[in-house]
Amino acid sequence: MKANSYQRLRQVSLAVLMAAMSMQVVAEEEVLPEYTFMDAIKTGKNMTSFRLRYEFVDQEGLQPGTFTNAANTPNPTRTRELKDANALTLRSLIGWQTAPYHNWSFAAQLINVSQLTDDFNDGSNSYRLNGASNNNGKIEYAKVVDPDHTDINQLYVDWTGIKNTRVRAGRQQVNLDNVRFIGDIAFRQVMQVFDGVSVFNKTIPDTELFVAHFDKVNQIFTSERSGNLEVVNARYRISPTEFLVGYGYFSNFENLGLGNAWFGAGGANLLADQSNKTIGIRLDGTHIFTPNYRAHYTAEYAKQSDYKDGDNRIDAHYYKLGGGFGIDNFNLRLDQELLSSNNNTYAFQTPFGTNHLFQGWVDKFLVTPRAGIKDSFVTATYRYGDFLFFADYHVLDADEDFFTVNGGTSRTGSRYGTEWNAAVTWNVDKHWMTKFEYGKYSESDEFAATANTTSNAAGIRGRYHDTEKLWLTAMYTF
Repeated sequence: MKANSYQRLRQVSLAVLMAAMSMQVVAEEEVLPEYTFMDAIKTGKNMTSFRLRYEFVDQEGLQPGTFTNAANTPNPTRTRELKDANALTLRSLIGWQTAPYHNWSFAAQLINVSQLTDDFNDGSNSYRLNGASNNNGKIEYAKVVDPDHTDINQLYVDWTGIKNTRVRAGRQQVNLDNVRFIGDIAFRQVMQVFDGVSVFNKTIPDTELFVAHFDKVNQIFTSERSGNLEVVNARYRISPTEFLVGYGYFSNFENLGLGNAWFGAGGANLLADQSNKTIGIRLDGTHIFTPNYRAHYTAEYAKQSDYKDGDNRIDAHYYKLGGGFGIDNFNLRLDQELLSSNNNTYAFQTPFGTNHLFQGWVDKFLVTPRAGIKDSFVTATYRYGDFLFFADYHVLDADEDFFTVNGGTSRTGSRYGTEWNAAVTWNVDKHWMTKFEYGKYSESDEFAATANTTSNAAGIRGRYHDTEKLWLTAMYTF
């Protein structure tokens, strides 16, 4: 009996001890501090960086005729060669995004662009193709579109209350696919950002769906344009490095500041409604055969037409075809991209894309000329340690012949010119990046905005003059 009593006592004692320990654990759990909104702020994401850049531009050709004659009236025949641009600017992005708190997170980012030198035309007055006006105080200089600017760059709230879904409302950066159609133009110091609501969803396996409605676009030359832009982009992952994308972009912006360039010379074209829709499909990727050998390929087609009250001349198509190979750290590919022309009355446009990355870096064709563009180019890259070397060469033709300077009434030109670009990027560490870039555009046929343009006429400003640019960049990211 005593043995049994002792055994029962031991069992009871053990049970009491376990219960006490359980209560202690519960008590300890109960006293853990609650995850607060302040904790969400502390564990958030830094959105801060500083980028210092020097840009040099040597552009042949004449500045617009703004000097006065003896009667103190504008004299368009008194023109001078453009002065070289020397631009030293600093872009400061300061921002933070909180971690999710009850499925909500908040982000705010300020931007300041400061001109440390001002020997350049920053394009802040209004936007014109090829420097026909802008920044009247510096109109004698070549253009570098990096105006002084201080503003809210991003300000948005995210909600993730539905699984595999993010809803974002406010001012935001957007980069889709290769940023040909929708991008933030991050190369320029002032970025392009959009105001509105976007939804990103990954519910369907291997599929990403992005839909958005934006009612404002804030452009790189500090203009704020109002309208409506609907975005639909569905991306299916064939493999980790290969994708099939379908997209539709529906723009109801009457004026993006580019009407005269889109539809040609003439004051009436400045009032042409630019609303358009673009629908396309893209197959793009890298097929990996072994860790050392791979193949690159791209096949893309899109159709652009008028939308809502858009001008009925808006009717053009786009394609990009190309491919190449990679061996170890070396890659080489050959591509052709066409932005077609509608009988020289309109050409395919990409007003919301990061156009600096296409048709060469010298930015002669940020707006597609009415004759269209066919760009055939070869690209090579090589990575060595923390260094990335890049080079490409472009042959830039028109889709249709265009008027040439001193060319009479017939359309006799077809080649805009050629361009080559080279760059070296050094990722010093996880915070510091430095980069050297160079681009040279050489004109071939002398494009004229209208027939019967002579070398002394105002229409000469339509030409795509020989231009060299050099960039030196240092960037620190937190």
